[in-house]
Amino acid sequence: MTLKRAYQHDFLIGVSINRAQFTGQDQRGISIITNQFDAISPENILKWESVHPLPGQYDFTGPDQYVNFGETNHLAIIGHTLVWHNQTPKWVFQDDQGHQVTREVLLQRLHDHIFTVVGRYKGRIKGWDVVNEAINEDGTMRNSLWRKIIGDDYIEKAFQFAHEADPQAELHYNDYSLENLPKRNGVITLVKKLKAEGIPITAVGLQGHVKMDWPTPQQEDETISAFAQLGVKVMITELDVDVVPATQHNHTADITANAEKTTGANNFTNGLPDSVQQALADRYASLFKVFLNHRDVIERVTFWDVTDGDSWLNSLGRVNYPLLFDRSGQPKLAFYSVIKAAQE
Repeated sequence: MTLKRAYQHDFLIGVSINRAQFTGQDQRGISIITNQFDAISPENILKWESVHPLPGQYDFTGPDQYVNFGETNHLAIIGHTLVWHNQTPKWVFQDDQGHQVTREVLLQRLHDHIFTVVGRYKGRIKGWDVVNEAINEDGTMRNSLWRKIIGDDYIEKAFQFAHEADPQAELHYNDYSLENLPKRNGVITLVKKLKAEGIPITAVGLQGHVKMDWPTPQQEDETISAFAQLGVKVMITELDVDVVPATQHNHTADITANAEKTTGANNFTNGLPDSVQQALADRYASLFKVFLNHRDVIERVTFWDVTDGDSWLNSLGRVNYPLLFDRSGQPKLAFYSVIKAAQE
């Protein structure tokens, strides 16, 4: 039994893929992707710094390979991400003298970027993470350069431009730690505002970078329900489970906060103990039970990376084991618990 077959009547099962995979170098990873999943997201190749590194210069080599990979293998293709405060080149916000540009200039750059990138893949990319991580932990708007220069309506403009560039594409707002009530309420306010203004938003993406003990199944359930009540779909967009004990007290998926807490924390350099393998399997089972209870509103559950060795969680000064496939590409106990959850 494969993941995509187990959940074929519930929701898409997706995975993020890297350059080695969509270019054909990582054959082991490709085998897992094509056998187990029916949707893909790009790790980095469609972020601004990759696709539009210099003024007037786009690099579509990688994005074209990514989209072609998805089409060749009959996978639903996701675009990630159009507007983010990270991985956006400095030139986007500056003029030739290095001074901050005006609202009008930045809006035009945003418009041109979205129309060029989204327009190129019109009808081929199923859905876009239009805006990524625009809300702070306390529910206020992140004071990024997008907001400082354009104003609060940069989010509305990004969604408008994306809809105009591809009217059929699904448009998502994507963020982490929405299981924490203050941040969730901030995004609820944002979604209500967009919908009241007639801005086309299809879904909210809950990233799903979770811990062994956070969020609780109840928090996950309440979060999905809260967004479903707004009349939008819900996606689990970047699912992984951080198993390193030193991070468990930090109830957020903020990469900066996690990096500060975990430098040198290599609790499991020699492998994951059987007891932790079982705990991880139980954790995934509890999450998927919640997802299945909301199959009417959840359209996709995407894992962030294919194997433990691919995971971004290894970059924070530790060895991690957050996914369903181990470093040799073999299914872990957690894989079988996720399959079992679909059959119960």
